[in-house]
Amino acid sequence: PKAPSKYSPYANFERSKKRQEFIIQRMVEEGFITPEAGEAASVEKINLKPIKINKTLWVAPYFKEHIRRYLEEKYGDDLLYRGGLNIYTTLDVKLQKAANEAVEKGLRDFDKRRGWRGPLRTLVTLEEVNAFKEKTDKRLRKYPPAPGRIYEAVVTSIDEKKKTINVDIGSRPGVLTWRDYRWARVYNPENDIDGRVVKAPLKLFNQGDVIKVRVKAVPADETLALPLRLEQDPLVEAALLAMDPETGYIKAMVGGSDFSKTQFNRTVQSYRQPGSAFKPIIYTAAFDRGFTPATIIMDSPIVFDDAENEIQWRPRNYDERFGGPTTVRKAIAKSRNVISIKVLKKIGVPTAVEYAKKLGITTPLARDLSLALGSSAVTLLDMTTSYATLANRGMRPTPIFITKIIDKDGHVVEDNTPESTEAVSPETAYIMTKMLEGVVEHGTGWRARALGRPAAGKTGTTNNLNDAWFLGYVPGLTAGAWVGYDNEKKLGKHETGSRAALPIWLDFMKGATAGTPVKNFPVPDGIEFARIDPDTGLLASPFTENAIFEVFKTGTIPTEVSTPRSGGEEADFFITDTNFQAPPPPSPVNNGDLNAPHFPEEVH
Repeated sequence: PKAPSKYSPYANFERSKKRQEFIIQRMVEEGFITPEAGEAASVEKINLKPIKINKTLWVAPYFKEHIRRYLEEKYGDDLLYRGGLNIYTTLDVKLQKAANEAVEKGLRDFDKRRGWRGPLRTLVTLEEVNAFKEKTDKRLRKYPPAPGRIYEAVVTSIDEKKKTINVDIGSRPGVLTWRDYRWARVYNPENDIDGRVVKAPLKLFNQGDVIKVRVKAVPADETLALPLRLEQDPLVEAALLAMDPETGYIKAMVGGSDFSKTQFNRTVQSYRQPGSAFKPIIYTAAFDRGFTPATIIMDSPIVFDDAENEIQWRPRNYDERFGGPTTVRKAIAKSRNVISIKVLKKIGVPTAVEYAKKLGITTPLARDLSLALGSSAVTLLDMTTSYATLANRGMRPTPIFITKIIDKDGHVVEDNTPESTEAVSPETAYIMTKMLEGVVEHGTGWRARALGRPAAGKTGTTNNLNDAWFLGYVPGLTAGAWVGYDNEKKLGKHETGSRAALPIWLDFMKGATAGTPVKNFPVPDGIEFARIDPDTGLLASPFTENAIFEVFKTGTIPTEVSTPRSGGEEADFFITDTNFQAPPPPSPVNNGDLNAPHFPEEVH
């Protein structure tokens, strides 16, 4: 239909009726129907179904548009629009609603940390105010006030003594207390202003300002003011994808902040640098090349000289510090960039690229050491598939959106059954899972501990804070979240994967797993545990302080017992490598999380 929003009978019945009459007239003129049939149709009573039934159309708009594009490309318009198809999908409505709510909350929280951009507009005359209120009243008749709903409201007065803002939503009065607008302060997109004390925030508001507000509750007495909270539409974008790791079924998809504003699907159409979220792929390959979680690697400065191009690369850690001898476990948990580069150099870039493809990455990858820092752009779908492979005991699931398509005659057009391919051994996948559990328990993914159940995951933050990621899983469900601007501008100070993306993942997982039993990751055969010294990576002695139990493949447990003098040599602390070709721009990413709390160096 032409302009479905403009001609919607719910929005404008008279305009819709005129359009109907025009179409019937054209059908008569073109001979599709008789004049009698046209006249009968014109006078037939129109009954509109309740608007709440159509709300389901907007539960998963990005998912359904992805399905439509796939069907149109594969089968053509004729079968898609005239084939009477019944399309059965993998979508889980409960999980999709949880994803929608998590993304909206995450984006709004992020946007509020940047500050208040000011009113939508300011109404000057009484006529403007009355016209605005009359228009709003029409919307209230369709969508009466309910907790959580967002409306445009006009500021009627400001009480500096009570520190309240009084507004009207149409004819309904409302009020914002200091707690409801305290986040409002002068907008600063570059710096984090969350928690900063601001004097006289009421001075940012004036009578006649049109602002967005969210209803907190609805009093039974309609004469009482609605308690409201100040809102504003976020400028940043986000995406979330959830997958069943055993079947590959896509359970939820959010491709952006608002489908009505942007149909670009950032889960499958956007290619962004994953930052440290790519590191588990490197370490997975390393675990198949002789590394163990207890392997000691020197966290020390390293310089790569490219004499031919007169380029020198000095990769650094996010905190600009070096930790000396460090176990692989701690390097992953703390997201140490330099160690990741040294591991990649040891196993070789071709090996890492091979493992990336085996785990689920389909995009071209950089063939240099910057790959260790996630410098190659990938899709959220590919990254989620890679983590789902680890969650699925090393079996890579094929992502599935449609389970079955049947045409109007009952013929099966398409039938997709779950299919998995072995990427890595169950032992390797389990060890990597335990490392990612460590990221949650003791590293940059600490916020995910609030889920209250076993979880594994990894943060990712790219150079200059352009992209924020969190990929993670619990037994039976894998999900990935991304936050960034489409024009790749900076997210702002401190907006790392841990702060910008992880809360979205966490809120989604809380909703998705609510009411489900808590499970642990199953331990495969061929796995052993041993008590080791976290400082040296060797077997703990009876006198070792802060010893931990570490996971190993059978036959790889250290045989040497730790002594007070065990560890790396001081001479290894600074390394220069002249056999190096500098990576192409953009410059290697710099990952980490300034907001992670301090954890002890040795963990249990």
